[in-house]
Amino acid sequence: MDNSVRRGTWEMVFAMLISGTIGWFVLASQVPLVEVVFCRCVIGGVTLAAVCKTMGYLSIRLLTLRTLGLAVLSGVAIVGNWLLLFGSYSKASIAIGTAVYNVQPFILVVLAAVFLGEKVTLKKLAWLSVAFLGMLAIASAHGDQQTSGSDYLVGVALAAAAAFLYAVAALLIKRLQGVPPHLIALIQVITGAALLAPTVNWQSVPSAPVSWAALGILGVVHTGLMYILLYGAIQKLPTTLTGALSFIYPVAAILVDWIAFGHRLGTMQWIGVSAILIAAAGMQRGWGLRSVIRVKAESI
Repeated sequence: MDNSVRRGTWEMVFAMLISGTIGWFVLASQVPLVEVVFCRCVIGGVTLAAVCKTMGYLSIRLLTLRTLGLAVLSGVAIVGNWLLLFGSYSKASIAIGTAVYNVQPFILVVLAAVFLGEKVTLKKLAWLSVAFLGMLAIASAHGDQQTSGSDYLVGVALAAAAAFLYAVAALLIKRLQGVPPHLIALIQVITGAALLAPTVNWQSVPSAPVSWAALGILGVVHTGLMYILLYGAIQKLPTTLTGALSFIYPVAAILVDWIAFGHRLGTMQWIGVSAILIAAAGMQRGWGLRSVIRVKAESI
């Protein structure tokens, strides 16, 4: 492993570990949802602006009206994604919200097929079916003792809707070839701050130091630093390794939910989570029936 790949691997690992703790800080801030996302946009925007300034990305020459419009639209989708995903944490749990959110690669496949004409293979459809069954298993657990009935189902639905908006944003970003990703992220958070500012209840803005500490970490670490690490890793790593390391995120989120909030998954929830993560891994790695048979044969 050369130094570039080794560095990219560590950047991806840290980016995914940071992502896995985001729910902890969202809930720890004890701030209403809109205000959390607004503060994340503002603080993250300041951080990303400093990064873009340092890297020479704050130039109008890097954008056209078309690319600026697409970046703004992706920002609308990303901010909606944050609102829905963060909302799912308090309804279902961090672990369940994150697991359901991982169906977004499959939603992206469907959207790409509809709007970009990309071919959907039988193999992808098979993994999509596995992920859907995983969603059904998670939803069926709403009557368990550790869940709260209708609120739990609302949380699952919010996470699924968040995954849809993330897939929409990814589809838009695919059309932004040549635009520095740090600049795209900056435009997204500026868009989010502008959209949410009229809806912010300024009386809900926290005064407690603990709340501001959580919001500051969400803005600086989970937005600014995470984007830097993530995009740096993507530039250095092959796609297969990037996809494999991305599964650190849901695993970290499940562990954080257990350690910080004592949320333990039930049997059907574990089955659903496992199905979604295996399906996502199978699609990214291109696994098929022959691959599964070969792996079983080698293990005998």
